[in-house]
Amino acid sequence: MSLHCRTISPLTNSCNDALLTCPSFRPALTSTVHSGSIQTWRRPCANAEKVSLWRNISEFAFSFRATAANHCPRPSPRAPDESYDQVIDSTSSAELGVNQAESPCKDGPIFEPLVRSGSGERRGRFPDKLISGELGLVGVDIYHKLWNLPYNLLTGALCAAASVVEKGRRSFQACGRDSTASRALMKMDPELLHSPVVGLAEEEEADMSDWNLPLAFMKKRHSEKIEGSKALAQSWRMKDRMKTVSVALVLCLNVGVDPPDVVKTSPCARLECWIDPLSMSPQKALETIGANLQKQYENWQPRARYKQSLDPTVDEVKKLCTSLRRNAKEERVLFHYNGHGVPRPTVNGEIWVFNKNYTQYIPLSIYDLQTWMGSPSIFVYDCSNAGIIVKSFKQFALQREQELEVAAINPNHPLAQMPLPPSMKNCIQLAACEASELLPMNPDLPADLFTSCLTTPIKIALRWFCMQKSAKLVPGVTLDLIEKIPGRLNDRRTPLGELNWIFTAITDTIAWNVLPRDLFQKLFRQDLLVASLFRNFLLAERIMRSYNCTPVSSPRLPPTYMHAMWQAWDLAVDICLSQLPTIIEEGTAFRHSPFFAEQLTAFQVWLTMGVENRNPPEQLPIVLQVLLSQVHRLRALDLLGRFLDLGPWAVSLALSVGIFPYVLKLLQSSARELRPLLVFIWAKILAVDSSCQADLVKDNGHKYFLSVLADPYMPAEHRTMAVFILAVIVNSYNTGQEACLQGNLIAICLEQLSDPHPLLRQWVAICLGRIWQNFDSARWCGVRDSAHEKLYSLLSDPIPEVRCAAVFALGTFVGNSAERTDHSTTIDHNVAMMLAQLINDGSPVVRKELVVALSHLVVQYESNFCTVALQFIEEERNYVVPSPASNTEPGNLTPVRDRDSPAIPRLRSVNSYTNIRAATTARNLNKSLQNLNLNEEGGPVAFSPGNLSTSSSASSTLGSPDNDEYILSFETIDKMRRVSSYSSLNSLIGVSFNSVYTQIWRVLLHLAADPFPEVSDLAMKVLNSIAYKATMNARPQRILDSGSLTQSAPASPTSKGTHIHQAGGSPPMPSPSSSSLTNEVPKPPNRELPPARPPYTPTLGGQAPHSHQFPRTRKMFDKGPDQTAEDGDEPGGHRNFISATMQTGLCDWSAKYFAQPVMKIPEEHDVESQVRKEREWRFLRNARVRRQSLHITQKGVTRLDDQIFINRNPGVPSVVKFHPFNPCIAVADKDSICFWDWEKGERLDYFYNGNPRYTRITAMEYLNGHDCSLLLTATDDGALRIWKNFADQRNPEMVTAWQGLSDMLPTTRGAGMVVDWEQETGLLMTSGDVRVIRIWDTEREMKVQDIPTGADSCVTSLSCDSQRSLIAAGLGDGSVRVYDRRMGPNECRVMTYREHGAWVVKAHLQKESEGHIISTVKGLTALDIHPQANLFACGSMNQFIAVYNSNGDIISNIKYYDGFMGQRIGAISCLAFHPYWPHLAVGSNDYYMSIYSAEKKLR
Repeated sequence: MSLHCRTISPLTNSCNDALLTCPSFRPALTSTVHSGSIQTWRRPCANAEKVSLWRNISEFAFSFRATAANHCPRPSPRAPDESYDQVIDSTSSAELGVNQAESPCKDGPIFEPLVRSGSGERRGRFPDKLISGELGLVGVDIYHKLWNLPYNLLTGALCAAASVVEKGRRSFQACGRDSTASRALMKMDPELLHSPVVGLAEEEEADMSDWNLPLAFMKKRHSEKIEGSKALAQSWRMKDRMKTVSVALVLCLNVGVDPPDVVKTSPCARLECWIDPLSMSPQKALETIGANLQKQYENWQPRARYKQSLDPTVDEVKKLCTSLRRNAKEERVLFHYNGHGVPRPTVNGEIWVFNKNYTQYIPLSIYDLQTWMGSPSIFVYDCSNAGIIVKSFKQFALQREQELEVAAINPNHPLAQMPLPPSMKNCIQLAACEASELLPMNPDLPADLFTSCLTTPIKIALRWFCMQKSAKLVPGVTLDLIEKIPGRLNDRRTPLGELNWIFTAITDTIAWNVLPRDLFQKLFRQDLLVASLFRNFLLAERIMRSYNCTPVSSPRLPPTYMHAMWQAWDLAVDICLSQLPTIIEEGTAFRHSPFFAEQLTAFQVWLTMGVENRNPPEQLPIVLQVLLSQVHRLRALDLLGRFLDLGPWAVSLALSVGIFPYVLKLLQSSARELRPLLVFIWAKILAVDSSCQADLVKDNGHKYFLSVLADPYMPAEHRTMAVFILAVIVNSYNTGQEACLQGNLIAICLEQLSDPHPLLRQWVAICLGRIWQNFDSARWCGVRDSAHEKLYSLLSDPIPEVRCAAVFALGTFVGNSAERTDHSTTIDHNVAMMLAQLINDGSPVVRKELVVALSHLVVQYESNFCTVALQFIEEERNYVVPSPASNTEPGNLTPVRDRDSPAIPRLRSVNSYTNIRAATTARNLNKSLQNLNLNEEGGPVAFSPGNLSTSSSASSTLGSPDNDEYILSFETIDKMRRVSSYSSLNSLIGVSFNSVYTQIWRVLLHLAADPFPEVSDLAMKVLNSIAYKATMNARPQRILDSGSLTQSAPASPTSKGTHIHQAGGSPPMPSPSSSSLTNEVPKPPNRELPPARPPYTPTLGGQAPHSHQFPRTRKMFDKGPDQTAEDGDEPGGHRNFISATMQTGLCDWSAKYFAQPVMKIPEEHDVESQVRKEREWRFLRNARVRRQSLHITQKGVTRLDDQIFINRNPGVPSVVKFHPFNPCIAVADKDSICFWDWEKGERLDYFYNGNPRYTRITAMEYLNGHDCSLLLTATDDGALRIWKNFADQRNPEMVTAWQGLSDMLPTTRGAGMVVDWEQETGLLMTSGDVRVIRIWDTEREMKVQDIPTGADSCVTSLSCDSQRSLIAAGLGDGSVRVYDRRMGPNECRVMTYREHGAWVVKAHLQKESEGHIISTVKGLTALDIHPQANLFACGSMNQFIAVYNSNGDIISNIKYYDGFMGQRIGAISCLAFHPYWPHLAVGSNDYYMSIYSAEKKLR
């Protein structure tokens, strides 16, 4: 065999210029040589863009121009002996012209290159000239290293370097050449560059290019499942919100007569409701006290119905309670009992009232009181030993519950015949003291101290404060002065009002921090009066405990009297009272308390300094109170927004505190400065709890966000949040849709479709899709505004999520259930044809949404699609598609294993054809696919849909969508797809509408064979749903006449027929030609013969048969012109099957963005995060591998035949690929991938790629090999799949998959699919058995360019150079062609080399500026070129490997395996060099995988 290799040097003269003008992602200073031998330093032009990106991420930017002429005064001449260090110290950074605000993204590089004017003068830019003795290379080296540092570099280090170098230049000019400067620079180099601030020591320094390389397929849409967040159970919204509508005030005072069982002190507490009963007649005192008590309660609940019962009898109490309960119905009633004039309660559960003549005390049972009051009720007991009443009340309540249970279990029980007693579960009690305690009798306190705390808290709190020893620190404040505090309780601008406001905030805060959440909601948010009483009860506990009296409540509260917030209350009271003398006597202005500002500061400290996992902030209820203040409102909203940004848990906490009514009320504010904050807060709330949509529409809140969205001066981020809020308002909420339609939402959204902000475009499209979803008025409004046509532009948006949102909007546009007219049908067809162009979109989320959108169309025009389905099924029966030949030709890269080959071990987690859908996700496939198992040799057996018919499942349910058994199997659909011609799918616009349904059916067939499992599963559901409906219910006469459709299996030699059962449910009778019921592999026809055309294939312009029999307007389902519908014939709920299950979760997944923190630094940019540390470790490893391998290759490789690894692969290796930095190698056979650790000799993983059995893997690439590696596999049907989590203990997962080349037919003779990957640009070059080179942008997941090859043969090899934008392609006709992708399709082929006359095995374009092209022709089976060392290796079917150096000298010739009995190596099927190490991996037809190295001790 003769070796025929060529080395070509393309475009030599233009390379340097191309290097300077092409994008480069390495921000480094590049050395170039120009005329005059003046060496200058340039920065490639893309650096400004990269720095800009860094600025956005880290909020760190720097820019400076060290300009001597324009900005910096030249230093005065200094004495020659003045040291360089003194020069540095005496120069400020301002002298250097350092401009921190200047953007690094302006025109020109930051360090501008040297430019000579016509007169030869030089501009004063650094560096001017690199001449020995002037500045020296050390200064340049500093700049070079600084520019390569990661973006988290501190600004100060940069300025320091600028100062040293710039000052050094001036010093040389002023003082002559002095070695002091060199020493200073050399001294500074280790101090600056190796300090912890800057980075790592040089020997450990990671290659900075790794930091700058973009990562492919690492967005959230690739790393997480496309679904909404799990809804948190929201308990903040009180379902049983109540109000106290009636109040019974029962006073048993008997003024002038003390009860017999209480011995009072002298003097004793006398005041009742701040009235001395002895100061007037007993009756008048009683009435005055009752009126005062009512007024005190009315301060808290003015609208309640109040009834007084003064010194009552039992009957009066009964009459009062029953009448109040009757009027209150299901609302709450309050019962206030003052028992200061009667004996203490009894242990039997009785309180005391009077007889009519006031001669006796009469007991009143709490049991009777419960019966009269009913539930819900609240009881207040102000008497000694009040705890006894609480205990008795609970015992009686328990007794009632038991009686209710007995009556419910046994209807014949006597209790069941009596009126059922009311349940006391919702009753609340407040008692003044424990069961064994007496009320305080301090004469300085009121007798009803407990009532005073509950109803006049500020007054009693101030009096009690003055009675404490600490009050002596406030001079001049007396009890009399307290009565003169100016202001009203409800006016927060006055001293009294501000104190009341602070008191409310503090007690709310204490309760929220101490009480369980559900109890807090019940007591402090359910009922305004109950909330006020319990806030005041906290004060009562504090005051009365100081007098050895413990108030009691039911439900019981934890102790709060020692809470730290009471100190804040004392301080606020102290500040207020200290001003009283001057305010009252001198009339000075009142200075407001700093309480709220200080609490906001504390909240801010919590937000700023807190750790990740921490307790909620104490101040949250105070923030809520501050929203009432105009002074602090802006700051409070800002801090609240920052808190809500912490995540859904923070939103739930804020809602549980009660933030909702406050922020809802603020939407009525017209203050422009509040708009961004309110929009942000509402976006956070609605992202967590979308049920707030009804509240917003009810209060006209949607108008606020409509005005924000329509405001062109609002930043795009705020408009994005506004449109998200509106999208939630209209989501499945008809009232919201109507309100927003009247607010002109559609027109406002259409104006924003071209906004440069991608997230805004995405949510505008989602909002449009939601407003006209099942809302015909909005749809016609969209038609009038040409909304669907304006949305077409987003179908080619560079952001996949935006394209997906546009597909969603167009899908709901055609998915309305209203009756269709000719006009609307025409619009639907136009939309469908536009959507069909996305059939080969690179993003699976877009294609999934496309299936759902088309399913809406299928539902609308079901009858038409059933006709098309029947026609396709008939065609598929009558047409034989030749299977790909299985014979192997000489030189084929993937020889097929013969019968004598050894058995393959089971794949890990991949032991059946289930893995065609996904090798790693636990998914339930339809049973027809599960029949495809691997035989014991590992090869897939032929599948016959006949197995489906003869299965044990009930035939009457065959194909029912509810049964996961598909009437159309995967192979049947795949055959339909190959029968149909989709070569013209890209030119669908303008076709006759009669064939729209045929074209959409073809699109769905294509999507059912999609390489991404979720896409194909969705499409299979749609196709089978229609096929089931068509075959069970719709049988137009012409098809029925054939008879064979429902009677027997098709006599197809390809075993890909399908059985359609009769409506009666009987299984089909086997026909004589029942090859479809066997598992034999059919013998393919002669592959040299052209495939026969089907008897009938509808063309683009043609009309599907029977389509004329159906009207163009959609009906529920039309059986055809000659058949009548039978009521019981249509399966119930079938129409809903598609629409109910056809959801992608895109909108809910997109909404998670607003629920998650957006202000938080991403983990990958947080220098202290685990992710960041792992990346640093990987980059250091990469640098070590590069450094060590370069050291070896620079010494020169003289031999490469030491076998460092050999093992038997599970399948015949067809493609092999080294991981660039891990000791891992990927070996692909026909349809599986095996991973080996070549250092340890272990197999790491083996999994199924998921490609159909008639296809093979022809190429592999590692993406992001420097960081989080992904593996790309390409198969000869044009499909690309990308995997993650391989070669470790986790299961491999498919990240994404798409059809890289759409017109490829698998064949064993062709080149299959060839790819080349550019990590620097994120571009993927694909070609193969097609006539174009297709370039995919992985960032956009779009095809960006089709380069015509200009040849009639296939492309066999691709090699690209990102620096020069060149692509070298080897072709099957022996030519090597060079393309410049920056040029147009007609001019991009810049060179063609016809040095070979046969198949080019490989063409390699070297990456250097003077890089050559190395190519090899057929006669070899494999060739690879080492990218670093000057080596290339060839493998042959003649069982040998030859390794050559760049001079063409053979350095190694390998024919035998190592060992004493080393056998001859097999025919070489593939080989590959390691990207860095001098290692060569070789795969051969005898299943063996071996690796050869220069020396065994390399690693």
